[in-house]
Amino acid sequence: MKSQYMIKPMIQKPNSELNNSRRRFVFGASAMLALMSIPFPKNAFANALSQSLSQLSGKVFDLSIDYKMVNFTGKSARATVVNQLLPAPLLRWKEGETVTLRVKNNLDHDSSIHWHGIILPTEMDGVPGFSFDGIKPGETFEYQFTVQQSGTYWYHSHSGYQEQTGLFGAIVIDPATPDPVIYDRDYVIMLSDWSDEAPENIYAKLKKQADYYNYRERTVMDFFSDVNKNGLANTWNARSMWNNARMSDTDISDVTGSTYTYLMNGNPPQQGWQGLFEQGEKVRLRFINSSAMTIFDVRIPGLKMSVVASDGQNIQPVSVDEFRIGVAETYDVVIEPEVDNAYCIFAQSIDRTGFTVGNLTSDASLHAPIPPMDPRPVLGHSDMGMDMNGMDMNGMDMNGMDMNGMDMNGMDHSKMDMGAGEMSGMDHSKMAMGGSDMSGMDHSKMAMGADDMSGMDHSKMPMGGGDMSGMDHSKMAMGAGDMSGMDHSKMDMGAGDMSGMDHSKMAMDAAKATVSGLGLAGFGSNNEIKHIDTEFGPQVDMRADAPKSGLHDPGIGLRDHQQQFNRKVLTYGDIKGLHPTYDTRQPSREIQLHLTGNMNRYMWSVNGVKFMDAAPLEFEYGERLRITLVNDTMMTHPMHLHGMWSELETGDPDFIPRKHTVLVQPGSKISYLVTADAKGQWAYHCHLLFHMPGMFRKVVVK
Repeated sequence: MKSQYMIKPMIQKPNSELNNSRRRFVFGASAMLALMSIPFPKNAFANALSQSLSQLSGKVFDLSIDYKMVNFTGKSARATVVNQLLPAPLLRWKEGETVTLRVKNNLDHDSSIHWHGIILPTEMDGVPGFSFDGIKPGETFEYQFTVQQSGTYWYHSHSGYQEQTGLFGAIVIDPATPDPVIYDRDYVIMLSDWSDEAPENIYAKLKKQADYYNYRERTVMDFFSDVNKNGLANTWNARSMWNNARMSDTDISDVTGSTYTYLMNGNPPQQGWQGLFEQGEKVRLRFINSSAMTIFDVRIPGLKMSVVASDGQNIQPVSVDEFRIGVAETYDVVIEPEVDNAYCIFAQSIDRTGFTVGNLTSDASLHAPIPPMDPRPVLGHSDMGMDMNGMDMNGMDMNGMDMNGMDMNGMDHSKMDMGAGEMSGMDHSKMAMGGSDMSGMDHSKMAMGADDMSGMDHSKMPMGGGDMSGMDHSKMAMGAGDMSGMDHSKMDMGAGDMSGMDHSKMAMDAAKATVSGLGLAGFGSNNEIKHIDTEFGPQVDMRADAPKSGLHDPGIGLRDHQQQFNRKVLTYGDIKGLHPTYDTRQPSREIQLHLTGNMNRYMWSVNGVKFMDAAPLEFEYGERLRITLVNDTMMTHPMHLHGMWSELETGDPDFIPRKHTVLVQPGSKISYLVTADAKGQWAYHCHLLFHMPGMFRKVVVK
């Protein structure tokens, strides 16, 4: 197996016309449009080929934190670096070995390094005020711990805004046993965002004007366009709703390409990063989002990507064309490029205000064209937690619905999310299925969520002679729905051929339907969404009353890519652990946390309470519990729990994947399990740098 890292450090781009003003963004955006349709000049990549990432391996490491002047935009700015590198050196460890890292702080201020996603003792976690006092100027702190895992991770400062100014680097841990992922060559791809502005100034601007960096507010032309599309009344009502809420449907990212230059392995888009491969090689790309505030959507036009690891943990391979990577997440993918070809590794920001690129080729003289950015996303009602899942269908009369003779052979319910819909009063009593051909219906991924179906009446539903022999319910997840009152007693199945129906793997476990409100491990929460008193007040401007599940939603800006571009986009619902679930116990309790804020005032909190006023979350050592996150804002939040795994409940209790950072989409909810197996004080927070002061909690395991 060959491993090669060719990561070009930083500092190019002598373009003095690019500056950091609003005018620059207008110029930058138009320049980007021009760049979309042309390949980079060959000489732009020449330097990238001559430089590689500095890799350190072994058991003992000496790291020095310093300032350094860099130039990504055409003018110099001061960065915070490790061993004079940005990104910091790649650290290569071996599972099972004990590593010692001596970190010297040469800054004027306290510093620290947090080993993101690494399972270690709390005093080695590197969070000042929690696990240690931080590293004072001129002092050296020695970290030492045994490496208990393998995979792709990263490290960064947990002091001030040093992460924004460059203090981050990659970690690759080789497994102690043979790697289940087969590849010939691997590259680390670190995505980041850089601004010449001091992060303190960015934060101050956001506090004064939350949409300071949003240059895409609705215009008069947008209004008339909406009128043509939706009519005057609908447009007027929609605008009124947003205005009354003091929100903007274009507010996707707090900080945008107007000040950020997006980097790939420390290279701005004008420079690009380049990696080489040889004929017949399988290439493993280890993506790490080390940004301060930017979520990226990644694709490689012309290549399928097999996603083999998430947050360092191996998963069952998923073939995709595109994936979203939240701040602090990592994904490993394996690709099989063709020789004598070049491919563009394209990472566009979630708000489509910028991108960064790499060129993967077998021939250094070949350069892939850069694709255009996708259309900018616009928030909708579902992102406010106003989803159809919350519609009350109680009493919905389907008596007269005649399905006799309908051909349902090709119906695909695979992505039908029944969410939390109330179906207790639905009456199918006179629904005639007649001779319908349902042989090809696919319910394999139909998620019934926590639906209450107790009052559904199928008592007089004649199934006639329908052919249901090919119906596949094998993977139909009924969740924790209460079906105790469903009446099929008089359901006339007639002469229907059901001999081939497959319910073999249909999870109908009766216990699941009646378990004491928690829902079984792997299937997520079954509890009612509750907004507690602290969520009411000027600090909270939105509450999601009917949050949808975020499992099968690719996210804003990606939802129609299968239909529009024929791109399969990874969702959390696709992720299953490669190894069986480590802790198969049921959760003994659930903590429901609401991610809250007032976007207009740029205030962030959990349950309406900012960190400095919040009591710690207490876990009992050894307990198995569920955390359900409800996003009551219109921002996407990457939530990171230190010290313990977040075991994401994606519908398969036998292969629950482990993550360290979980994206929670706007107006949605997501659940994961935690085994509290690490005593001490741990940080738990949104990993968007400027959300962290409020959206942060201390977790105490005792």
